[in-house]
Amino acid sequence: TVVQLYSSGGIEFAPATDFAPELLVQAGVLTKKQPNASQQKDIAFGWTMAKQMGGLDIGQTVVVKDQAVMAVEAIEGTDACIRRAGELCQGGFTVVKVSKPNQDMRFDVPTIGKGTVESIHAAGGNVLAVEADKTILLGCEETIATAERLGVIVVAVDRLPHSSPQN
Repeated sequence: TVVQLYSSGGIEFAPATDFAPELLVQAGVLTKKQPNASQQKDIAFGWTMAKQMGGLDIGQTVVVKDQAVMAVEAIEGTDACIRRAGELCQGGFTVVKVSKPNQDMRFDVPTIGKGTVESIHAAGGNVLAVEADKTILLGCEETIATAERLGVIVVAVDRLPHSSPQN
């Protein structure tokens, strides 16, 4: 409502990432260790589930193990979702965080950082996959160094094979 009011007066809001695109993570495996075939399957499965959950405006993150959803983020946030997954399964899981199909990048940009990696490790997870060009990576060097030290694979995916371009 407030944005519409400003807009009616000729004032437009733009995403901060339009002015600082370097904050957005670029596609690729960000850690030295690559995801194995099973983890790649979980990333692909998690991507599809996360996009569907986002389409329902539920959350941006799902946690997957062996192509089964262990936890879905809702209002509680990513770290609580990760902790819940750690309580439900015996580690070795994949966290997938994407933008919602109708994500308003002016106000809510998916964001990860060192704390996200630490939460994954503490809960027993070993992979973090995020959507490239739509996710802010805070403290890039420190986050990746933490991931390397803790053995968490971090990968940024632009889209998966057989995905439609908008996904």
